[in-house]
Amino acid sequence: MDTNTAETHEISKEKLMSDLHAVVTDAEELLKATADQTGEKVASARVKIQNSLNAARMRISMAQVALMDKTKQAAKATDELVRENPWKAVGVAAAFGFLLGVVVRRR
Repeated sequence: MDTNTAETHEISKEKLMSDLHAVVTDAEELLKATADQTGEKVASARVKIQNSLNAARMRISMAQVALMDKTKQAAKATDELVRENPWKAVGVAAAFGFLLGVVVRRR
């Protein structure tokens, strides 16, 4: 998987996590707003929604832990690569800085 695809994938994951968090928050607000409603159907729906929210919270927590683990692994791998090849890392950084300078100067 190339770098752009990996970055896009990570951004998509972060967006999904954010969206799921918003849905959970909205559903919790809906549950609070309907707390005074009575009836068998409403009570049944509230129980189902609460169970779904609990499951969603658990999945979100697990996904966050997995994302943090992957981030730590990537940072460790990058650190090891730079420590093993310090001059290559300096060269790449210098080349990137030079190219960025050229692009900025043109604008």
